[in-house]
Amino acid sequence: MADSSTPPPLLHRVAPRLALMLVALLGLVLVQRPDGRLHVFFPALAGDAALIQTPRGSFVLIDGGSDPDALVAALGRRMPFWQRDLDLVIVTVADAQRLPGQVAALERYTPHHALVPPDADSGAVVDAWRQRLVMARSSLQRLHPGQRVELDGAILRVLDVSAGGVLLCLDYGRTSVVFAHAAAPAMLQRPVGRRATLLVYPWQRDAHVPLVESLRPAVIVFSDGERVAQPVLQTYHERAIGGARLYHEDLDGDIEWISDGRRTWMHTGS
Repeated sequence: MADSSTPPPLLHRVAPRLALMLVALLGLVLVQRPDGRLHVFFPALAGDAALIQTPRGSFVLIDGGSDPDALVAALGRRMPFWQRDLDLVIVTVADAQRLPGQVAALERYTPHHALVPPDADSGAVVDAWRQRLVMARSSLQRLHPGQRVELDGAILRVLDVSAGGVLLCLDYGRTSVVFAHAAAPAMLQRPVGRRATLLVYPWQRDAHVPLVESLRPAVIVFSDGERVAQPVLQTYHERAIGGARLYHEDLDGDIEWISDGRRTWMHTGS
């Protein structure tokens, strides 16, 4: 006579798989939870994009690149699976190298606040971006020099804004990131009275300019969203201002900078 307390064979087969899935899920949650550090992630894709994770786990998206599918895939790799909000989105220049990816991101993630340059013209992509903000009931502000945004202990500051250019700085403790990937040419000729731990700089521009030399960055991450008629021809060695360590997504894949306010780390996908 069969024992009625014996589990059916199907449960015997399914239970171990469910247990493994639960363990994997818990492990993923532990890996992706906030670690009290500031993260800046540069996905390897066409155009310019950067994702900031604050020490408490909020997310800020700067630009979005020119490939919508690539950005959405990158955000899926980097953001926790349960995260569907972007605390802040920023557009430095509303062009084809930076905005299309962000429009796609706003179809999947809800933005709470947005910053846009004052010269953002109307157009199909810009209008689609604004429509996403309206649907999400996001607040929208114009970028202006001196603007400050508090990000869980980190401070994002707008250093300069002009026609066709924005210069941003992200401070966290003794460390800082200067985003000059969308700086107007005139901004590059003006020194900044401070040092930067990391500089985001367009590969197509000459690195021997007053801005870079005054910042004396320890690390330079090159972006490729800038489009100029005559790109500068310099070797890697010639671009290493002050002995800075250099990174480029074509060589290093996804790039991540991490800071605890005193020390910094670099992770790459290569």
